[in-house]
Amino acid sequence: MTETPRTVPGRSAPLAGRTALVTGGSRGIGLGISRLFAELGANVLIVSRREPSLLEAVRSITETGVDPGAVLHRVGKADSEDDAHASVALAVERFGGLDILVNNAATNPYFGPLVGISRSQADKTVAVNLWGPLMWVQAAWEQHMREHGGAVLNISSTSGIDVDVDLGWYGVTKAGLIHLTRLLAMELAPAVRVNAICPGLVKTDMSRALWENGEDGVAATMPLARLGSPRDIAEAAAYLCSDAASWVTGQTLAVDGGYLVRPSA
Repeated sequence: MTETPRTVPGRSAPLAGRTALVTGGSRGIGLGISRLFAELGANVLIVSRREPSLLEAVRSITETGVDPGAVLHRVGKADSEDDAHASVALAVERFGGLDILVNNAATNPYFGPLVGISRSQADKTVAVNLWGPLMWVQAAWEQHMREHGGAVLNISSTSGIDVDVDLGWYGVTKAGLIHLTRLLAMELAPAVRVNAICPGLVKTDMSRALWENGEDGVAATMPLARLGSPRDIAEAAAYLCSDAASWVTGQTLAVDGGYLVRPSA
């Protein structure tokens, strides 16, 4: 384990002494995970493409009482091998190691039937959503986790389980990420646990087009009758990356308000 930061007063610290790296960690689900992990005692390195959003993310986390020295940021792209290795190296250098990798960054440049997608759109989606997570795992494994162990969490999607024609290619890559999770869980055991979360419809900027013109109607289709929040996903992530899940690997947890068990139309 790496050095222990100060935590938010009054909170338990199940992640104390751990260092986490979160890709796509400056907004939405990634920010929710970064914030909660820091509140629970982890050192956190947030990686995202844009410096302004990273600075705002760090500010929003540290203003809750988290030690500013426990939250770092780095500009980087999820589909860049150089950024993956440099980001892991920064975590190891500044915090003494890397215990948790959260592959959260994703993209969806195309919305519609598969027959209309272009090669460039398809390639970009695969590069970020599927090849990217593997690159970051390779970097973490080579630089720290092979020797010291750790936990990897891949953020997939219910569209990787369910069939949604408008999210077709995105869903294909997310289904691939679920299978990648299982393969890595076998390959990296027993040193590293690898699990996945499949969020349902969460109120983020990335999913805005799916809910902003009819949130109540969308929520009514779910057994729990509301859309998810980044905090809902973060709480599940904290469990899977903590010692409470020390005998859990290769699993995919849907956090979706019951969406996948809703009655068929």
